[in-house]
Amino acid sequence: MMLAITRIDLLLLSFEILKVVWVMAFGACLGSLTNVLVYRIPLGLGVVTPPSRCTNCETRLTWRENIPIFGWLMLGGRCRFCRSKVSPEYPIVEAVVAALFGLTFILLYADGGQFLGLNFYRWQPEWGAGGFPETWPLFVMIVTLWTCLTASLLIDARTYHIPMALTWVPALAALAAHPTLAWWLGRTSGGLTRHAPGWEWAIATPGPHGWAWAGGSIGAALGLVISNALMGLGVVKRSFADYDEWAKDAEAKQAAEEAASGQEAQSPDAPHMWIQYPHARREMLREILFLAPCIGLGLGGAALAIKMAGPWTTTPFGDAVPAHMMPLWLNVLTGVLMGYLIGGGMVWLWRIVGSLAVGKEALGLGDVHLMAAVGACLGWVDAVLAFFAAAFVGVAWTFLGKLTSGTLQRAMPFGPYLAVGTVLVWFFKPGVEKLLGLVLHNGGPIQLP
Repeated sequence: MMLAITRIDLLLLSFEILKVVWVMAFGACLGSLTNVLVYRIPLGLGVVTPPSRCTNCETRLTWRENIPIFGWLMLGGRCRFCRSKVSPEYPIVEAVVAALFGLTFILLYADGGQFLGLNFYRWQPEWGAGGFPETWPLFVMIVTLWTCLTASLLIDARTYHIPMALTWVPALAALAAHPTLAWWLGRTSGGLTRHAPGWEWAIATPGPHGWAWAGGSIGAALGLVISNALMGLGVVKRSFADYDEWAKDAEAKQAAEEAASGQEAQSPDAPHMWIQYPHARREMLREILFLAPCIGLGLGGAALAIKMAGPWTTTPFGDAVPAHMMPLWLNVLTGVLMGYLIGGGMVWLWRIVGSLAVGKEALGLGDVHLMAAVGACLGWVDAVLAFFAAAFVGVAWTFLGKLTSGTLQRAMPFGPYLAVGTVLVWFFKPGVEKLLGLVLHNGGPIQLP
């Protein structure tokens, strides 16, 4: 009898391990795609074509060389054809993305909150306890975000530029996953089986009475669409539109000076060229004008939604209650739009204020889009926390360089810090909740979605 129980336990454990291994294998494949994106996007190459080739001998690679992680190991880190060295960055990135996929799956769906004898129950988001069949769209959305954050981190660290496609993909994934799942569960079971106390979904939402937030978010999003349309039509001028022309003149002057001194000419995309651009304040005023429809329609949408949801009554506790309750799907859609707008708007505000104060570009628009995508996927609470966590990540990176090499690390764009800060906030949310409880003297952890 004991032997039969042991075999059953072993079979169940093997099944749990197999699920995680499968998820990690899928993650490794997405890590391989990440390597493709990191290499090809800055060069303006397509993701699918041309087929993968050795960067040294240009020989087309077969499926054997493209096996994530193990392909590099089996080849000893060298090209099969010309024997040139292949950077270990390739298997490292694949392993990191695979680990992110596996850890996310374990944290959300470990049976009973335990895996291989380790207890993850306290670190498990409440909604993960609902199980994979109920919440798989949210899992797919989160790992999509991890993949895009990894690619953005590497590209930004090298080129000081975050490709917009890497921010649009997770934002669109959030816009599809959250409201669609809410609509489906609203019809079948009424909502998520589990969620954080005081909240209704896996991300922060305004609640069934939050019509002002719904109207304001939809109006502000419509304002962004209108502003982008006006910019596409040439009615509104893109900020920093004259940078390339200015950079050519500045580069020509600088190249002459560097040639005279024997130094290598610098790229117009180099960070010091952006810092030297003299019209940052003027461009911030242009961006404020770009945001005017967003702000105006946001305020108008909030007022209109409040009126349409009425008449409003006041309870004995002083709470205002509308005649019409917001359906779950609209509540969740509002949470996604709030996350996008607050996440991106917070960084954009910092960019505008900082640039107006110092006369130089404080943060890039890529950072704005990156945190907007984070807010759409994980909610505005996580986006705000990740923004502040990024500052601590930057300080840690600086001191790490000081301790290991005796010198400060080279200047790093803020995007990599934002990416790392986002991952840390999501994985260590219980620790963040306890810390916030101590800071705010709450008497216990703050409950966050």
